[in-house]
Amino acid sequence: MSRRWTGTLVNALLVAGALTMVFPFLWTLSTSLTSGAGLSATPSLIPAEPSLEAYRTLFTSTPFARVILNSVGLAVAVTVIQVTTSATAAYAFARFEFPGRRVIFALYLATMMIPMQVLLVPLFEQMRDYGLIDSYLGVILPTMASAFGVFLLRQAMVTVPRELDEAATIDGAGHVRVFARIILPNVRPALATFSIFAFMSSWNAFLWPLVILRSEEMKTLPLALASLQGQFTTEWDVMMAGSIVSILPMLAIYIFAQKYIIQGVAGSGIK
Repeated sequence: MSRRWTGTLVNALLVAGALTMVFPFLWTLSTSLTSGAGLSATPSLIPAEPSLEAYRTLFTSTPFARVILNSVGLAVAVTVIQVTTSATAAYAFARFEFPGRRVIFALYLATMMIPMQVLLVPLFEQMRDYGLIDSYLGVILPTMASAFGVFLLRQAMVTVPRELDEAATIDGAGHVRVFARIILPNVRPALATFSIFAFMSSWNAFLWPLVILRSEEMKTLPLALASLQGQFTTEWDVMMAGSIVSILPMLAIYIFAQKYIIQGVAGSGIK
């Protein structure tokens, strides 16, 4: 009897927690469908007269289609580069024996404790010296490597039996073929997990693009959303419409790839 009540209580708490997390999204969606909605007239979760006027205003009064393309292009580029650099570095740490490997790996992981705010000024000066202010390359270069990605993929690669490497080496395979044909296929869940994390991180990045980008046509989604908020008044329905547009791709990707995220995190040993 006590187990049944305990299970019922746990389920009730989980449902309450889920509703608490879903409510902001539902409120945002409702506000975006309520024409002229503002803080003084908070809409209900079910709008009386749903309207897509806010979405029309969003795409006609601002270059939002270009902004979406900017964010997609940057997120894809950063994801591809980070997965490539992280996978190769992780393979080196997982399979190569060289002096100071553990120390170098520990120092590399320690960089995750350095906040981005500390690096803003030196990174900005570097990009200025390279002439990369207000350029996509200036956004991409500081994010080419990921300590978290190296850690995640290295943890997955060490679980791959070395006997597979040895068998491939006997057949004449070098490190490139072992890496491409043996290691990568066996760590696909971890690769998928990190790809999603990298894409989401780039998609939601605000601080560094805010510092490095200047032109209106080069803005990313977080910058465009911030610009929708006025100093004295804000069209909340339009702002919430932009938020929904920015959320939907991430929501779709997560729903599609959630099993890979679970497998990747479980396989890498992260709790």
